[in-house]
Amino acid sequence: MDVFEFALKMEMDGKAYYEKLKDETDIIGLKTIFTNLAADEQKHYEIIQSIKAGYAKPMTDTTVLEEAKNIFEKLMNDKNIVGSMHKSLDGYQHARKIEADSVQFYEDAAKKENNPETRQLLQKIADEEKKHYNIMDNLYDFTLAPQNFLAWGEFSNLKEL
Repeated sequence: MDVFEFALKMEMDGKAYYEKLKDETDIIGLKTIFTNLAADEQKHYEIIQSIKAGYAKPMTDTTVLEEAKNIFEKLMNDKNIVGSMHKSLDGYQHARKIEADSVQFYEDAAKKENNPETRQLLQKIADEEKKHYNIMDNLYDFTLAPQNFLAWGEFSNLKEL
């Protein structure tokens, strides 16, 4: 399998995974985040297809990170949401790994690419994958936040007198 075929498969797998996460949640804000991430993966797929076909399809910057920030702000105001998100923690962690692997893959491919236009597109995809990682990392941390309260560990060994 060549690099482009691998990248195409990776993007379709990422899209399918985000669609799966979207279908598994009842939280409207998360559905929006996962829908946007899946759309970005589709966009990356189309760009890789164009590179493989010998022309470079122009790439617009993603707005998924800015939109996710707004959604996170709304989610933070609803304390009941975290409990329902906790069941998806492993999924968020897996998505972080997928995105980290994608970043590494595209950065390596960009370094090896001789065509400056293709190299620039590959680096731009890597930059977008970093944004995806950032979103999933924040989602993971947000879900764990109640467990990571400082006083919990500091005072957990105290007994009543």
